[in-house]
Amino acid sequence: MAPVLFLLMLSGALCSLGQAMSREEKLRLRNQVVEMFDHAYQNYMDHAYPADELMPLTCRGRVRGLEPSRGDVDDALGKFSLTLIDTLDTLVLLNKTTEFEVAVRRVLKDVRLDNDIVVSVFETNIRVLGGLLGGHSMAVMLKEGGQHMQWYQDELLYMAKDIGLRLLPAFNTSSGLPYPRVNLRYGVSGPASRTGTETDTCTACAGTIILEFAALSRFTGDPVFETHARRAMDFLWEKRQRNSNLVGTTINIHSGEWVRRDSGVGAGIDSYYEYLLKAYILLGDDMFLERFNIHYASIMKYISQPPLLLDVHIHKPLLPARTWMDSLLAFFPGLQVLKGDIRPAIETHEMLYQVTKKHNFLPEAFTTDFRVHWAQHPLRPEFAESTYFLYKATGDPYYLEAGRTILDNLNRFARVPCGFAAMKDVRTGSHEDRMDSFFLAEMFKYLFLLFAEVEDIPFDVEDYIFTTEAHLLPLSLSAAPHSSSSNRTSQEELDDSNFDWTCPNTRLLFPDPAYPRNLREPIRTAVDKSCPRPAPYREPGMGRPPLRAQDFMANNPEHLELLRRMGVSLIHLKDGRVQLVQHATQAVSAVAAEDGVRFMQEMMELSSQQQKEQLPPRAIQIVSHPFSGRVVLTAGPAQFGTDLSKSSTGVRGFVIVAEPYSGCTEITNAEYVQGHIAILQRGQCMFAEKARHIQKAGAIGGIVVDDNEGSSSDTAPLFQMAGDGRNTDDVTMPLLFLFHKEGNILLEALKEYREVEVLMSDKARDRGVDVQEAEEDCLTEATTPTSFESTTQTQTSTVELDESVSQEEVPPSQETSQAEEVIPTEAEVSPTEVAADSAQPKEERDSDKRDEAEGHTDSSSQSVDELLADWREDLEAFQQMEKDEL
Repeated sequence: MAPVLFLLMLSGALCSLGQAMSREEKLRLRNQVVEMFDHAYQNYMDHAYPADELMPLTCRGRVRGLEPSRGDVDDALGKFSLTLIDTLDTLVLLNKTTEFEVAVRRVLKDVRLDNDIVVSVFETNIRVLGGLLGGHSMAVMLKEGGQHMQWYQDELLYMAKDIGLRLLPAFNTSSGLPYPRVNLRYGVSGPASRTGTETDTCTACAGTIILEFAALSRFTGDPVFETHARRAMDFLWEKRQRNSNLVGTTINIHSGEWVRRDSGVGAGIDSYYEYLLKAYILLGDDMFLERFNIHYASIMKYISQPPLLLDVHIHKPLLPARTWMDSLLAFFPGLQVLKGDIRPAIETHEMLYQVTKKHNFLPEAFTTDFRVHWAQHPLRPEFAESTYFLYKATGDPYYLEAGRTILDNLNRFARVPCGFAAMKDVRTGSHEDRMDSFFLAEMFKYLFLLFAEVEDIPFDVEDYIFTTEAHLLPLSLSAAPHSSSSNRTSQEELDDSNFDWTCPNTRLLFPDPAYPRNLREPIRTAVDKSCPRPAPYREPGMGRPPLRAQDFMANNPEHLELLRRMGVSLIHLKDGRVQLVQHATQAVSAVAAEDGVRFMQEMMELSSQQQKEQLPPRAIQIVSHPFSGRVVLTAGPAQFGTDLSKSSTGVRGFVIVAEPYSGCTEITNAEYVQGHIAILQRGQCMFAEKARHIQKAGAIGGIVVDDNEGSSSDTAPLFQMAGDGRNTDDVTMPLLFLFHKEGNILLEALKEYREVEVLMSDKARDRGVDVQEAEEDCLTEATTPTSFESTTQTQTSTVELDESVSQEEVPPSQETSQAEEVIPTEAEVSPTEVAADSAQPKEERDSDKRDEAEGHTDSSSQSVDELLADWREDLEAFQQMEKDEL
């Protein structure tokens, strides 16, 4: 059967009761999209090319090996000018034909693909191979038009085949599933490759190959690529859970055993489902549609809980796997539009839109009551993608307004002088020095198409299918020579009951023009009412231990004696942490041992409640020219001085470096410090002492810069500055802490511009506007997955504590049995320990990923092992998001 692009028949048949957007306003917004693209693209070319990506805060290119490693997220970088290749077909869509021709010549002249570097098979396939194929498709289209690219002789296609051949060694497994990484020069075998030892890959990583590989086979006439991609898809289908018809998130590439058995439509699985449906559309093979429809029925039965999409266990699909959602699932309403299932698409999109309006961007993950779970946002395009497809399907101008919101928020909160910077924390508005290539490849395509009229687009987009990276592949490939379909046994005849061949008639779906609005209204109300305070902690189990975890003080001899009686001992680790270890056999009695177990459980409960007990991060916003509020630095708070969360305006002033820089003695340049915000260096004395000295000199605020060269909030846990053990009520100004990298950004600005004005506040205010108080949004607690290694056995349990909020109480660490507590040398507190794989959202290590833990677990109903397993599952999910395109 010929492929059917469902979207084609979902032409705009609806009108919202709201007023339609004027053609002039759409034109203005379309031009604004083009201007924003120019700002991002030109800054990449001016400051970063030929590097893979732009670092927009420091205005330079990110070159792998020259910047601190971000872990798996760096596997997308292969020293092949990633952003330029990923942007090729965007240039054509935005009518930048001359720039496209120049870019193609640059790629052909400058880009090498035989680098001795290990890259992600998934990312290289969708970004590099997909980018080269999309560029080739556009070059052929322009050449056939007779005006441009007349010199083109399929050079991009030859490069695409080159990179395809370099990816092929990854498929040399018994299952046909690819290794997650490959060395571009040496493949996956031998010590020179430095890879090929992995055993696991994500479902999306193995199942998001078919479009690019099949297109490459059909463009070149070489069936080897499509054959390998089909084999991987067949294996995933065979390994689905036969009762639920769902797939897990991570699979062993050799045995086919599911490593992670949770199933959803977000990170780790998302584009596998997308490519099943789109493979049918592009290739015309009914088998892909049959498989998609079987999966889709199970998704709607088990995972979809409109408007939510919640992960479940594949073997027990009625059992939820978690109570939060990740931002990658925002693509799913767009896929439902292609499927022709509009109602749930409207509902889920509306939920996502309301979360976006509450936090300005979709957090990397958020809870079922719409609180922040991981606070990062790396400028992901999935919500814009679904917005475009829903507008295409319904013609409802409501989705134009949603697109306007995306544009406004990007300009207000993410735009910086050298491009657009990812959001490190949507609550504070702080930035990360990162602009991923997918921002140019996807975001501006979908936003341009949303506001463009038919005559604004240089070709008919309905002749193409969008890959998961929004690269354009022509539907004419369905008629190109190709390998035979997957081997199908006689028992696997097509079942017509698994097909929806026809597209829905939108007039019948929506007889009432108010129908979409009626679907959206209750969802909007639900999100608006979604910020209840968490229930207070309740004592688990019967009876009370003689010492409560929240009362414990590590420097209290009486408490230490009580711990000893319960069989709990303190071990001082070499890195400065204090570890609590319980040996039940060493307790003075069986009752005391039970008290010890209960105490350790309370410690774990406190860990999961950490964010509720600590101050959130603060923001330092550079508001003077030329920054105009567009650069926001994540800052650690102090537990003394002005509480910026209670200030409607924050503290605004020009910065000056204090002398002495340490601030540990009387300030010698007091005449300059007076009325200014003083910059100090960490070290040599207590934070409170520094604050008293600059306050005495007349400073209106203080910023302490870390003296540990190379430290960054991207990779280090943010911490709170505690007092010095004395009463600190005499400190009446705010004091904030910057890691070395963020501090250097501020100091370099001061060096170059001499007069630099900043705003110290609880979160960033509107950019480009005379800083005003932003609307208070019910912003929520978030938790960062903490790096724990607690050991628990039948007779032994361990908790590590991060020492002290001051010297009086121990702040609970996060989300497991180990609250890491560093013995303060400056009375500093590191309450938010980020796991090694998390930090860059996706913090990604990406976030990323990192915010509010599921802190409502009843300690009495969960063992230590179960609590740790839950925590590890959250952390693994975050790490998987990094691999899945973050």
